[in-house]
Amino acid sequence: MRLKIEHNTAYRFDTPVTYGLQQLRKTPKSSYNQSVVKWETLVEGGRKEVTFEDHHHNTTELISFEPNVTELSVVSVGEVEITDNAGILGPHRGMTPLWLYSMATPRTETGPGTRALIKGMAAEPGIPDLHALSERIRTEVPYTLGASAPDWSAEDAIAAGQGVCQDHTHIMIACARALNLPARYASGYLVLNDRTTQEAMHAWAEVHVDGLGWVGFDVSNGVSPDTRYVRVATGLDYSDAAPISGTRIGGENEELHVSIQVVQQ
Repeated sequence: MRLKIEHNTAYRFDTPVTYGLQQLRKTPKSSYNQSVVKWETLVEGGRKEVTFEDHHHNTTELISFEPNVTELSVVSVGEVEITDNAGILGPHRGMTPLWLYSMATPRTETGPGTRALIKGMAAEPGIPDLHALSERIRTEVPYTLGASAPDWSAEDAIAAGQGVCQDHTHIMIACARALNLPARYASGYLVLNDRTTQEAMHAWAEVHVDGLGWVGFDVSNGVSPDTRYVRVATGLDYSDAAPISGTRIGGENEELHVSIQVVQQ
């Protein structure tokens, strides 16, 4: 399946930005089951300084603000060809050691909520066990749009009994690591059945299983990623795969507008 993607991010400020840098992780790359046919990033009100790969093998672009701008627009657009692999990505690749993905972070620390979700699970869980865990998380922490805060941890979402895809992903990662399975956060684009325009990228977990390698689990939708999914960035948690992060001086009262279109060609 070939997917066309357009990701627009626009900022507007009441006062000029005297200095600012943005780090973007919005660019997919050819790997595993996807091939990038074409992709470009267009910037107005700033410029692209450099493109590099971070330590998680993510394509990262560094954008600077033009001095004293009050508006910045970044448009990422392209096409990606996807083949179905039933969510199985295969062996670990890259220079980052596999053991790193067994480390807890503040967003994925094991707590009472995590331990309750994995209670009774096999010491060496297989794919059916992990799918059952995914369904348990989705039942115990129903998807609720706008229910959580960006800095919530897995335990925060479990305690609240609600969350979004970011929370589901952190919970799945925390549970997997508590079961001694390496796990990582994945962000990307997803074709939705009911609309083509979205306001945010999607997120899901990838767990490393002996004999299969990395396997994806989208807790929010109760499936493993298929040809509707485009992988963009991975990391220990959301902070490593955030589509945009950065800093600025000036630019008071930020107004942000995000629009993402994902359609089948």
